[in-house]
Amino acid sequence: MSAATALRDGVVIARRNIVNVRRTPGALVTGVAQPIIFVLILAFVFGGALGGGAYRQFLIGGILAQTLTFNSSFTAVYLAKDLQQGIVDRFRALPMSRVGVILGRTSSDLVTSVISLVVILACGLAIGWRTHADPASVVLTFLLLLLFAFAVSWIGAVIALTARSVEVAQSLGLLWLFPVCFISGAFVSAEMLPGPLRLIAQWNPVTAVATAAREGFGNPAPAGFEAAGGWPAEHAPLYALLCCLAIIAVFAPLAVAQYRRISRR
Repeated sequence: MSAATALRDGVVIARRNIVNVRRTPGALVTGVAQPIIFVLILAFVFGGALGGGAYRQFLIGGILAQTLTFNSSFTAVYLAKDLQQGIVDRFRALPMSRVGVILGRTSSDLVTSVISLVVILACGLAIGWRTHADPASVVLTFLLLLLFAFAVSWIGAVIALTARSVEVAQSLGLLWLFPVCFISGAFVSAEMLPGPLRLIAQWNPVTAVATAAREGFGNPAPAGFEAAGGWPAEHAPLYALLCCLAIIAVFAPLAVAQYRRISRR
């Protein structure tokens, strides 16, 4: 099927998923409550020891990157739910693009990500965070964050299509998130981590997205933080963009291939 067909079917599936979200708004509780909890804990419980008000400016970029990464679990859980309930079997019985079915899921989950972004920024404003950049930089930063959210949702799609049950997808969907988000420069400078963890954090896509968000919003690190070095830190927006494209290039074909294997069974 053509790319136009895949896009058309993706729009139909996305619309269906958004209607489901509107009918069950309780499903968004985690996406709304989780970033609020992280902002409050990190800003006020640990923030005093890490730079106070200056750390709160630094923190929001990391919270944005971490929350959007965690939102990939929504894709994993809800796609696995459709598989378990036989919804995907009905889609397979129709003359629909295989890419369109998964594209609709990953695209509709951007709604959750947009809501998470609004909640985080509202919390940030409440605790004193402000942007110190021109409007063009702010808009480009938002677009980069949404691209990252779209990219990691394909990881969730691969997990769902591999697990094929809500319980397993939920477990696998969370298993990789904590090391990826916390062995990074999302909440502290990557230079503060020891040994090999520093190298992992420097090249971690979450670090790149968090750093790019801080640069785009004009939020420098607190005075006591050692500046991260290396090519990823010096070219954070470019590296973050390349990471997003690489994730899509790897996991989108994997998701489609896994969907085809399921269709043959």
